Amino acid sequence: MARLLRWDPCIAHRGDEVPIFVDEYFKDPSRKVLFIGGAGFDPRSAIVASLLSSACKNVRAFLIKENRPNPTQGLVKKAEDSRTALASAFSQHEIVSIEIFGADGAVVGGRNVVVALHDQDFGSVTDVVVDVSALSIGTSFPMIKYLVERFDGGGGSTNLHVFVAHEAALDEAIVPIPCDVPGYIHGFRGASTLDRSLGAAKLWLPQLARQRRSTLTRLYSFLEQPHDTCPILPFPASNPRLGDEIASDFLTEFESSWSVDTRNIVYAAEDDPLDLYRTILKLDDLRRPVFEEFGGSLLVLSPVGSKVMALGALMAALERDLPVAYLEAIGYNFADLPESGQPDPFLVHLWLEGDVYPQPRPPLKNDWKTQK
Repeated sequence: MARLLRWDPCIAHRGDEVPIFVDEYFKDPSRKVLFIGGAGFDPRSAIVASLLSSACKNVRAFLIKENRPNPTQGLVKKAEDSRTALASAFSQHEIVSIEIFGADGAVVGGRNVVVALHDQDFGSVTDVVVDVSALSIGTSFPMIKYLVERFDGGGGSTNLHVFVAHEAALDEAIVPIPCDVPGYIHGFRGASTLDRSLGAAKLWLPQLARQRRSTLTRLYSFLEQPHDTCPILPFPASNPRLGDEIASDFLTEFESSWSVDTRNIVYAAEDDPLDLYRTILKLDDLRRPVFEEFGGSLLVLSPVGSKVMALGALMAALERDLPVAYLEAIGYNFADLPESGQPDPFLVHLWLEGDVYPQPRPPLKNDWKTQK
């Protein structure tokens, strides 16, 4: 029997609904907001910040500057422009530098951002707003997990909102340069390293995207050839043929190394994280009783590409303590897009915790303290 889902129903807004929600909700003078966002080169970094600062005057900003080795001067200049725009939006702001890699080359960004966030004062804050538009997956996932678990069971006293500005063309223009060390995102090992999971039937759910073939090939090797692979493709999407175009990039993997049956391809809406969230949990519910007598079932997620779909994977990973295999970017290639003719970013808002949800809620299945 399917279990109750923590975020079904989930309070969410998409597209033109988002500016209306921000204006109506955050104009309340009793709202005291902590804004958390990326202060990097992504041109979407100031979109949500601008909406929020226009609606709410009582905002304190915690701006994250992700430091990677040897960035190009072009990206440095874009990041400086973004920080200027964010600083002008918030009179009260703090820019925190987060080292993504340690001196030995180890990926430490997720751990570092949680430590920095732990020192923040949440005492008088009514709402925490996280904008992941200009944050990497390796930074935003641990941070959101920390906040969800901090506010979970708190009686609804603090509201947690997650926003993202999605633009498919920009996602394709920003291409990560993967590092050499795949691994699990900080706080998202799940049961992957436990002895009881050694014999589990491992299902890999990689989110496919253009120009991510080498990244996903390395992750497949890191997972030591999972028993089954169910690639995730966007459909419906702004480009109706996007799923087919992405799949064509991975034909070799589908037919040989991954051995993908076309019936096992997972389709999820490009602009709705809840669609992928529910699909992943449905797969988990279907597999658990089937493999219960044969070592169990283990789902492993690998979100790359669209951050909207990645948020759906994040919600599923939080709820079921699923491992998230990831290859951190050591740098980025960014192809400039023409200034005219590009659609406005599509906005998504998820209300993850707070006073809109009755208590008690379906519990999170996790073991965060043992992974810190």
